[in-house]
Amino acid sequence: MAKTKIAGACALLTALILSTGGALAMTPKVKLGNETVKLEVAQTKKEIEDGLMYRTSLPETQGMVFLFHPSSKVAFWMYHTLISLDMIFVKDGKIVKICKDVPPCKNKDPQGSDCPVYPDRNLIEVSEVIEVNGGFCDRHGVKEGDEVKFDFQK
Repeated sequence: MAKTKIAGACALLTALILSTGGALAMTPKVKLGNETVKLEVAQTKKEIEDGLMYRTSLPETQGMVFLFHPSSKVAFWMYHTLISLDMIFVKDGKIVKICKDVPPCKNKDPQGSDCPVYPDRNLIEVSEVIEVNGGFCDRHGVKEGDEVKFDFQK
């Protein structure tokens, strides 16, 4: 009897995985200041490289989270990003750095070599980086030292 239940559960899980293209899609939420934000997830090398490139707008209550598990030393740039962003650097559940109203890089060099790097040329160790609309942190009271808890419910 137990084997039948386990086999049925495995078949259901397999069907769920196949119906979602091989992975269970999640859209995490995070409370930032006085606002809850829905996040797209960037965790593969390609997703992290592309980020929010070519977006012409971003709803106030949406953003992107870049996952670095295990923690990594990183720096971000705005090459091919068309909108200003606030970059929130998180390590172990706390905001360690915020770069506010980071402007798009209008550099035409295909390598983006003249684009500024954030938070600066020194890498910062993080477990996550959240990008939201430029000015979001000021509008919603988000500050360095704030706690960050992700809700990875479907």
